Amino acid sequence: MSTNKTALVVRGGWEGHRPVEATELFIPHLKANGYDVRVEESTAVYADGAYMAGVDLVLQSVTMSTIEADEFLGLRAAVEAGTGFAGWHGGIVDSFRNTNDYLHLVGGQFGCHPGKHPFPHNNGPTDEFVPYTVEINEAGKKHPITAGIDDFDLVTEQYWVLADSYINVLATTTQKRRDFDPWHREVVHPAVWTREWGRGRIFVATPGHSLDVLQHSSVKTIIERGMLWASR
Repeated sequence: MSTNKTALVVRGGWEGHRPVEATELFIPHLKANGYDVRVEESTAVYADGAYMAGVDLVLQSVTMSTIEADEFLGLRAAVEAGTGFAGWHGGIVDSFRNTNDYLHLVGGQFGCHPGKHPFPHNNGPTDEFVPYTVEINEAGKKHPITAGIDDFDLVTEQYWVLADSYINVLATTTQKRRDFDPWHREVVHPAVWTREWGRGRIFVATPGHSLDVLQHSSVKTIIERGMLWASR
């Protein structure tokens, strides 16, 4: 019997986030760190309590979609018992919008990505891309996930995140206030955070809309470290 750790990769949902190609970028890192990796294209596996009890890390990339009650309960029970839960962008913070308890588990939810001026919107997906900086905070400078990583710039979707105070924020982004915006001041949002739930650890990074962002050196390093940190 293998003595390696076990990682479960669950992917699906909205195809715009390229869940297959995106997760394939990180599976080699898991294997190189001694994980046996199982890949599922559905959340049905979460309902298999006997299997989930032996999973050390769940890497999820499922944007939107829905989750059955027994599947969610299985995921939550596994995390509470020590299974790590990790992901990026919509694959973890824009999953299962109709399941309130899932939002409670993760601690932050995609609200929107304001993008460029709303008129006109005729250039396709890049209408939602803006330049912004991911700023590592003081806690992040000392944390093993983000230590040694400097602030870095991206041009992609900037997530406006609705979050609670129980998350441990390691990096933030600032949503600018522009002349055409209805909000009246700049708003700071979490961009990288952790959360401890029962005996389990949760890791979230909001950058990751496209493959080029996931391959940005800082984003890639944060996700690779975050997966290993979250693992049992």
